[in-house]
Amino acid sequence: MSDVPTHDAPLETLSTSLSERLERDGYLLAPAGEIAPVFHDWCAAHEHRTRDHDALARYWNDLAPDRFMGDGGRYRRRRHAVFSAASGASALVRKPHQAHFQTTDFNRLNGGIERHFEPVEGGVLATHTFAFLCELTLGVFGRCAPGVDWHVEMHQFRIEVGGDITAGLPTPEGLHRDGVDFVAMVMVGRHNVGEGVSHIHDLDRRELAAFTLAEPLDMALVDDTRVLHGVTPIVAKDASRPGHRDLLVLTFKRQPSDHVCGGVSDV
Repeated sequence: MSDVPTHDAPLETLSTSLSERLERDGYLLAPAGEIAPVFHDWCAAHEHRTRDHDALARYWNDLAPDRFMGDGGRYRRRRHAVFSAASGASALVRKPHQAHFQTTDFNRLNGGIERHFEPVEGGVLATHTFAFLCELTLGVFGRCAPGVDWHVEMHQFRIEVGGDITAGLPTPEGLHRDGVDFVAMVMVGRHNVGEGVSHIHDLDRRELAAFTLAEPLDMALVDDTRVLHGVTPIVAKDASRPGHRDLLVLTFKRQPSDHVCGGVSDV
């Protein structure tokens, strides 16, 4: 008999499947059709849990402009938070708010300086959708790297288009690595946008995959030590109306002993 509680079985099964795919290929796309049923089962297992993706998504309507765009772009809004997670944990522990930093080795456009973004609002972290995504990603990456304590950074991204913004760039630095161990990218929502195709390449820049995160809860996971990733610009389907692409990004880096570093781009 399995010692895994019955109500956790779908999540355990999904975590195991995703970790095996990630270890094999270095990347994966898990569409909403694969994620959402497990989220629904996870909610049903406890009376107080609700399918509150819409509540989560509303927090993307109050993001601050990114003031650190090396290309002068006005198309990106974001918030940021930092967490820790002990090996085997199923939830994140928030750290005091701090700057986001990437070296220019990983971000030639915006790296090399401390970037201070507005903090993620506590209401986001209180949603059951966020709790589920944390438990899922901790389970996947914990299977890929057993016994590791994590430094985790969370980024809310909105890429805007329309009006005088003809194209929004999810990854203005192009194909890149983030300088962490693993990255989870979860689609929150798209409105009046086309394109925005994610590309995965090996370290010799040979293309491995191309796909579009289109539906809420579509998820891409990458082993940042093994692959490059990037996204094509988004455009407005109807140029007379604004559009946006909202994404949740979680990066996982082995917990440093004295200070934190690492980075992320919106994918």
